[in-house]
Amino acid sequence: MIQKIKLAFRNLNRNRRRSILSALAISMGLALLMLIASVLRGEMSSSIDKSIMLVSGHIQIRSSNYVDSKSSLKWADLVADPEKIIADIQSVAQINALIEDATPRLYASAIISTGNDSLGVQVLGIDPPAKANDPFISGLTSGAFIAADDANGVVISQLIADKLKMKVGDSISLLVNTSNGDVVQQDFTIRGLYTTHTPSYDESTILMPLTKAQAITSTQNHASTIFILLKDRAQTDAVAAAIQGTGYQVKTWSQMNELMIDTENLANSFMIVVYLIVLIITATVIVNTLIMSVFERTREIGILSALGWKSRDIMALFMTEATMLAVGGIAFGIVLGRFVCLYFEKIGIGFGNLGLRNGFLLGERLYAVYAGADVVNLAIIAFVVTMLASLYPAFLAAHLEPIDALHGK
Repeated sequence: MIQKIKLAFRNLNRNRRRSILSALAISMGLALLMLIASVLRGEMSSSIDKSIMLVSGHIQIRSSNYVDSKSSLKWADLVADPEKIIADIQSVAQINALIEDATPRLYASAIISTGNDSLGVQVLGIDPPAKANDPFISGLTSGAFIAADDANGVVISQLIADKLKMKVGDSISLLVNTSNGDVVQQDFTIRGLYTTHTPSYDESTILMPLTKAQAITSTQNHASTIFILLKDRAQTDAVAAAIQGTGYQVKTWSQMNELMIDTENLANSFMIVVYLIVLIITATVIVNTLIMSVFERTREIGILSALGWKSRDIMALFMTEATMLAVGGIAFGIVLGRFVCLYFEKIGIGFGNLGLRNGFLLGERLYAVYAGADVVNLAIIAFVVTMLASLYPAFLAAHLEPIDALHGK
């Protein structure tokens, strides 16, 4: 075996440029796939994290009649006395120890009007001191956050402010739907501007103190949902099972993001096909290299046969050469791919507003998320595909007729 390795190394070194280019083909293909895998992982991770922090939480408690698509303000569709429910949950020490925050939220459809401009938005009634509002507080770009007793103030996104050419201190008119189906109008003052760096969310969400939102929509002491964040996402199912109650529906983040999770699974399946296509293309370079080597070394193969080398020995020699090219290319590809991923982990890829309204929240930039498991899987796939592709030239060399080979035929 040592003799075959030495001979294989000498054969590859005989045409060093071609060997290096062949290994580089694998390296570039693997590095590209590492980048694709890390960006895909980053995109899905970012989308799920943003959805949890901004929309779904880890768990939500809703009325048994609540339907996402309706955003109904009828009392029968809302959670009555949400503060009592929260207090009951927090009274159980084992559950409370796992909860980061539990806060009521109210959703209402509205129209912002500023002179000649108008914009449909969703009013999000919140309890301002709640920890769940950290994404908005940390994302303030100007002004101040609303106070719980502010009856005339709202916080709007920087994106909405730019669209309507508004700033902190300006007045806006809100037309808001109420629980009895009426529409009421009131002027509010912009207290602050925020950004979550998620255009699809920011372009349609304004913040209002919960008590004011309840008052203007005639939903006193009611909320659309109780928004719960946990200290550990892994505890979601256990906490959800513990707080199941009669008359309410308890939804976990995975249940509220089913479309996103299904899309992720579909994307992962599709990417396997993409990986194979890219690797097969790069593996053909190895095949071409070995086939050229077979034709260039026909006489040498004949001499080896005359010296007693069997077909399996010649085949093993060419497979050893393919292994060296594959291992060298994969090793360099991992190093190259890691540096490329590091760059996009820090810099990201700017895509602007790619968020979709059907359950996806994507930031303004997508950042790669490197995972060792992806590298191991891709390296194994690259090696297997390369070795399978190399079987043909190895088989071709092994079955040359010794006499014809000695004459270079």
